[in-house]
Amino acid sequence: MVDRLANSEANTRRISIVENCFGAAGQPLTIPGRVLIGEGVLTKLCRKKPKARQFFLFNDILVYGNIVIQKKKYNKQHIIPLENVTIDSIKDEGDLRNGWLIKTPTKSFAVYAATATEKSEWMNHINKCVTDLLSKSGKTPSNEHAAVWVPDSEATVCMRCQKAKFTPVNRRHHCRKCGFVVCGPCSEKRFLLPSQSSKPVRICDFCYDLLSTGDIATCQPARSDSYSQSLKSPLNDMSDDDDDDDSSD
Repeated sequence: MVDRLANSEANTRRISIVENCFGAAGQPLTIPGRVLIGEGVLTKLCRKKPKARQFFLFNDILVYGNIVIQKKKYNKQHIIPLENVTIDSIKDEGDLRNGWLIKTPTKSFAVYAATATEKSEWMNHINKCVTDLLSKSGKTPSNEHAAVWVPDSEATVCMRCQKAKFTPVNRRHHCRKCGFVVCGPCSEKRFLLPSQSSKPVRICDFCYDLLSTGDIATCQPARSDSYSQSLKSPLNDMSDDDDDDDSSD
């Protein structure tokens, strides 16, 4: 079905509409063979609280952005190559239900659908697209994934030293390797994580010591079922040094 739609006028028109909704600030999305599989609003766990984001699933990429005017205008476009994606279901916790993790080497985050049926459809379609891509390319699924960040709201003190209390002055930071919420003194070091940045990024002292000695596995992020234990209040997403509007997530 995907192959049949690839060169259809209807598919070309649908992709063009998405491009227009992102405007000049968005990247061009029309390329030969690309098909828009589906779209919808999902709740993404952003830095200060869960926020609605518009998602578009293509046969090779996942695109999302902020909703300015529903079905008319979006901004802050993010494009994720599907061949790098793996997804894991999240157990329901309180008001946060029907969720799953989207994990890539560059960034990982949680999203939630309105219903269990919608969740199932999204996950099935994403998995099908990823499987088809890998089958065609002959590549193997990615084993490296960025940490899913622990929510700011779940840490009143540094998760490493267990002493420093967070205040408006003593800010929270996130280790890019393990995803823990840490204080400044416990995360002064930088380390090059090529999958996340071309420049050294902030990591906690614990991960720095392990990475420096080559013991990478010990500080690998361990988030799937255990991550759901942190999803009991408004969460945050990727960045202690940026705002919460997905500028860098």
